Amino acid sequence: MADSDRKIHGSQTLVDGNLLTAKAFAAAGVTHMFGVVGIPVTSFASRAVSIGIRFLAFHNEQLAGYAASAYGYLTGKPGLLLTVSGPGCVHGLAGLSNAAANAWPMVMISGSCDQAEFGRGDFQELDQVAAVEPFSKFSAKATDISQIPKSVFKVLDQALSGRPGGSYLDLPTAVLQQTVSQSEAESLLAAAENSRTKPQSLSVESSLIEKAVSLLGQAERPLIIKTLVESTGIPFLPTPMGKGLLPDSHELAATAARSLAIGKCDVALVVGARLNWLLHFGEPPKWSKDVKFILVDVCEEEIQLRQPCLGLAGDAKQVLDMINLEIKDNPFCLGKSHPWVEAISKKARDNVSRMEAQLAKDVVPFNFLTPMRIIRDAILEVGSPAPILISEGANTMDVGRSVLIQTEPRTRLDAGTWGTMGVGLGYCIAAAVASPDRLVVAVEGDSGFGFSAMEVETLVRYQLPVVVIVFNNGGVYGGDRRNPEEITGPYKDDPAPTSFVPGAAYHVLIEAFGGKGYLVGTPDELKSALAESFSLRKPVVINVTIDPYAGAESGRMQHKN
Repeated sequence: MADSDRKIHGSQTLVDGNLLTAKAFAAAGVTHMFGVVGIPVTSFASRAVSIGIRFLAFHNEQLAGYAASAYGYLTGKPGLLLTVSGPGCVHGLAGLSNAAANAWPMVMISGSCDQAEFGRGDFQELDQVAAVEPFSKFSAKATDISQIPKSVFKVLDQALSGRPGGSYLDLPTAVLQQTVSQSEAESLLAAAENSRTKPQSLSVESSLIEKAVSLLGQAERPLIIKTLVESTGIPFLPTPMGKGLLPDSHELAATAARSLAIGKCDVALVVGARLNWLLHFGEPPKWSKDVKFILVDVCEEEIQLRQPCLGLAGDAKQVLDMINLEIKDNPFCLGKSHPWVEAISKKARDNVSRMEAQLAKDVVPFNFLTPMRIIRDAILEVGSPAPILISEGANTMDVGRSVLIQTEPRTRLDAGTWGTMGVGLGYCIAAAVASPDRLVVAVEGDSGFGFSAMEVETLVRYQLPVVVIVFNNGGVYGGDRRNPEEITGPYKDDPAPTSFVPGAAYHVLIEAFGGKGYLVGTPDELKSALAESFSLRKPVVINVTIDPYAGAESGRMQHKN
């Protein structure tokens, strides 16, 4: 230990705030942390590593925060983000807000300025507790070293309680430098552990479960958003990141018949999803005006907001277990020949056939479909455990949702509830450390990749098994798409706001750090690059040249632009 972390005072060994904080997180079961070090948290990061917490050092707190939020989603345990004070805390808000929007457990830890000098313009001075307030479920500020262990346990517990989200821990410089004896440190840790309270789980009345099963059983055209499928024969529709909970190829999957499924169903059981923009708020014209929603949510406030026909407030797994038990006592199953199941199946088959006819064509210069089909086939050939897919970009993500197939749960990460661009490499790093037995494959638009491209150095530094595939069409949505009348004014000779440097050599960037890069523009080149990189299981960037006019502006959300 460095003298600043463990000091000998007489016969007593002293523990400072850095080491005590690290010990508290380790005692709570934390194994990974993401962040950027600097004043005043470098010693804390070093002490955390020395006692067995893996620290993934990033170039930017924003990407480290995205990694922490995704780690929370993938593992079900709070992901940790460490930032420096002031601007580092502000940069970290991107990750904290992403966790809040997606309901993923995360803890952001920031060092803060010397509190004795606060208000006088100290180095990186900021009221950080106030700054994080819009995005933090719970914030704690340790004003004395004795408060550190309880604060650590509290922010971790609060991140998981009720609807998961982000919590915040503020560690002032002076508190990190304070010391206590070794015995006092152990007493503080034990007392904090003993004072933890087990979260209260919501209980659902059996009468409500009976009503839910009755609604499903009496429905002519029921639909499940998520899954309670095998015993009932009810078609299911996964939300984008719910893909893989049951395989996309499942005979009751309604993904390829989405418009019919949500437009015609009369009872919809919504589990683990919110009736927000991703599900058109559960309102006409996308949904029938007469549809009855059964909403299962861990948060009573969400149920009150949506006002469903029936709300079941509780943990999704527990509620589904109760529904399954009730169905065993009152069994029903639609069967393959049920008119509703037949209608969904036929529509899905027809749509898949039309899509496959388009995918079968080898289009060069590449459109989005040809390389996406090749990537889909390569990923499926990997088998189990299936790779974790990271997808972001307008056209790239939208096409990928339709073409790429998920076969296992929690193997797809994309822009999520908040539509966040720039998450790609952060999510990749989180996935690689959270699931070290899986290959990680990122399918990125060139604009999305640009947000986080420097983190390819982080991939190489930690030798993570991540293959980044960049769909390079020369800009946001593509190249210069302006009408002639828009090309005017004193800066008309500047590149279009949507344009990047044509033919950018993104594959060379990773080679600068010792990784492997590929430039591809034909089906055979892409197939070869994928086969080599998937086998290599090392950091790779595959730069895929796409026709700059192949996509649509704003992807499939032109109405929002």
